[in-house]
Amino acid sequence: MTPTTTQPTPPTLTTPTSALGRLGQSPPLLALLGAALLWAGWPIHPAPLTLLLFLGFVPYLRLEQVLTQQGARRGRVFAMTYLFLVLWNAFTTWWVSYSTLGGGIAAVVLNAALMCLPLMAFRRTKERLGSLIGYLSLPIYWIAFEQLHLHWDLTWPWLTLGNGFASVPGWVQWYEYTGFLGGSVWVWVVNILLFFALEKAAAVAWVMRQPGFSIVNSYGRAPKYWGLFWLWPLLAVVVPIGLSYLQGSVYQEKGPAAEVLVIQPNIDPYQEKFPENPKFIPREEQLRRLLERTEQNLTPQTKLVLWPETTLEEALFETSFELQPQIQRIRRELLARHPGLSLLTGVTTIGRYPDKEHASPTARYRDDTGYYDVFNTAAFFADATTPAQFYHKSRLVPGVEKIPPALAGLLANIDLGGIVGSYGSQDERTVFQAPTTPAIRVAPIICYESIYGDFISQYAKNGANLLGIITNDGWWSDSPGHEQHLVYGALRAIETRRDVARSANTGISGFINQHGDITQRTGWWVGAASRATVHLNDEPTFYVRYGELIGRGAQGLAVLLLLGAVVGPLVRKQ
Repeated sequence: MTPTTTQPTPPTLTTPTSALGRLGQSPPLLALLGAALLWAGWPIHPAPLTLLLFLGFVPYLRLEQVLTQQGARRGRVFAMTYLFLVLWNAFTTWWVSYSTLGGGIAAVVLNAALMCLPLMAFRRTKERLGSLIGYLSLPIYWIAFEQLHLHWDLTWPWLTLGNGFASVPGWVQWYEYTGFLGGSVWVWVVNILLFFALEKAAAVAWVMRQPGFSIVNSYGRAPKYWGLFWLWPLLAVVVPIGLSYLQGSVYQEKGPAAEVLVIQPNIDPYQEKFPENPKFIPREEQLRRLLERTEQNLTPQTKLVLWPETTLEEALFETSFELQPQIQRIRRELLARHPGLSLLTGVTTIGRYPDKEHASPTARYRDDTGYYDVFNTAAFFADATTPAQFYHKSRLVPGVEKIPPALAGLLANIDLGGIVGSYGSQDERTVFQAPTTPAIRVAPIICYESIYGDFISQYAKNGANLLGIITNDGWWSDSPGHEQHLVYGALRAIETRRDVARSANTGISGFINQHGDITQRTGWWVGAASRATVHLNDEPTFYVRYGELIGRGAQGLAVLLLLGAVVGPLVRKQ
């Protein structure tokens, strides 16, 4: 009788026979490794490190696989998933705590918890519908979550994966078709392909260590062909980058030229900007410095000047805006002296409502004022005499500028001098037109709004041929925050193929062209001015025309997958 031999089953990944193998079996270490890779690949680290985004989720996929093989309970899987995500959030956005410690902690803790939702949905789908559909569902759930995170009250899309390519705009010229969610899809596809390649590599290495191994083994292929499983993730990285560089090489800047000036006053928001600050600079002096710096840097060709967010921080009633001494001074000392010049500036304004019936959901009430809204506003002065036009910031920072409805009722009963509540906003994207030749139609984008690709595309759809970002990044001190915020603007330029003029109070001001290249930038924490010739493109891109097709499509597919994961097993039982 011939004895039979049983061939052992190859492992799914590295066995714990080395330090690397032990790492591959430790969920906490895998969580730390994945978070570190995503942090290292995120802007504003050196551009080549962006490639680490294509590796960052591989440790998580291994983590989930190890826990599945161990039969771990759902609570442990959630805990390890949360550890991975909270570390990534903390490593990458810790700087939010400079503005407010509580807000920084909340941003990290809550955002990580929300990010767990698509990953836990992936695990449940994999359990119910099998590995193939499970892994296919993972990018779908994640993109559906990112799309949701762009539109609800707790919106905080800073870590949308597609934003991770902001330091390498040459890699993602195709964002004019897909938007930044196309970059999120790219990250997940490469990570999953690389995870599968590592699995196959581990299995091959295990076979080669077995006694009696020969050139042709149970896999039926010679070793020289085994490296082919690395081909797919390699192509998934190289081909989109190659197509992007090809697209960028043939794209030409579009639109007539116009000269624009951006001012960076550099007034410390913690020490100098506001009356409660210890070294408060009187408002008249702040305005004098702005006017002086502007005057020194104007040329006869300058058509538009940008001043930063909340340049005029004293809340001004919109009904009497033109009567305010600051406004009259701007008209007299700047606009009247330079016919043909327009100004876009940040200001805090107050809009009144005649009664409760006509008040907005965010309206506040005071006996001496009635129903009113406070707005973070962009005011546009077309010339020396035309009444100012207003745009009210509409993508508000949760907890700072916008209180979720669940908390609004509680805080409304706390007497803090009438300042508690959300800022007002508006539904439409206002575009300001300067009476110049060529006509400048500028999108007034206030600070946080510039990280929303679909939101910015609405300005271009409404006729904007220039993106004007006004911001105050000094809240984040000298941290990665203001640098990340700057380079995110490059993605908005590509998505819309619009030049960007950026004016920061304390941060970095400058210009970005339609390729996403930063053509001028000021220093950090210095008073400065930057002047450039921009191109006024009014042709809509595919992304501007059709919006977030990827995000909406992913949400529809996610609903179907969830239904399948719930209903499918019940049908099989029947």
